[in-house]
Amino acid sequence: MITKRPSDERGRGQLDWLQTRFTFSFDQYYDPDHMGFRGLRVINDDRIAGGGGFPLHPHRDMEIITYMLDGAIAHKDSMGNVTTISAGEVQHMSAGTGIRHSEFNPSPDLGARLIQIWIMPRERNLKPGYGQKLFSRTEKQNRLLLIASPDGREESLRMEQDVNLYASVLDRDQQVELVLTPARYAWLQVARGSVSLNAMDLAEGDGASVSGETRLAIRGAAPESEFLLFDLN
Repeated sequence: MITKRPSDERGRGQLDWLQTRFTFSFDQYYDPDHMGFRGLRVINDDRIAGGGGFPLHPHRDMEIITYMLDGAIAHKDSMGNVTTISAGEVQHMSAGTGIRHSEFNPSPDLGARLIQIWIMPRERNLKPGYGQKLFSRTEKQNRLLLIASPDGREESLRMEQDVNLYASVLDRDQQVELVLTPARYAWLQVARGSVSLNAMDLAEGDGASVSGETRLAIRGAAPESEFLLFDLN
């Protein structure tokens, strides 16, 4: 079964420096029908104006992934990491027993766009951890590129949950496929462009939950379409 989560039905957040669309309940947006999917708890599509950002704040017991689409974000955290996350890069933090971090757009003029993902960890009170890596457009073009996994295989970022996260950039009419075992689930999130998932049309911002399917065929329906695909337990 594939269930569409239309872009225009997502929650909205608005500040003078931030525009956000919430796939699942988050902050002041509450929707009992969309509290998450399996271990996937948050998918926020954030657009941050120049100079704006999130001040120092805490997290714990969460796997946090930032998928950078446009611009850059300056990052600092209580683990001692001071870095910049630029378009094409992916950041992973295991919040574990507790971390504090801040994220700001260092450009005074250019906006930044990212997809923020939260995944429930395999257990509580793990040791905090950090990872960051660039995955080029060429690596993602017309293929499923593993960018995060529970064992860090294929040079992916390692996370503390049985989830395989893929990224892809499809040209029009190009297709990729993922085979799932009957016990696995999936979520597809379209970041840019449009695709078809087993013949279901999905546009930018749309998501789709998958259960009881063993083969996923994703075809590009725009000149360039970028998406994330979660293989979930």
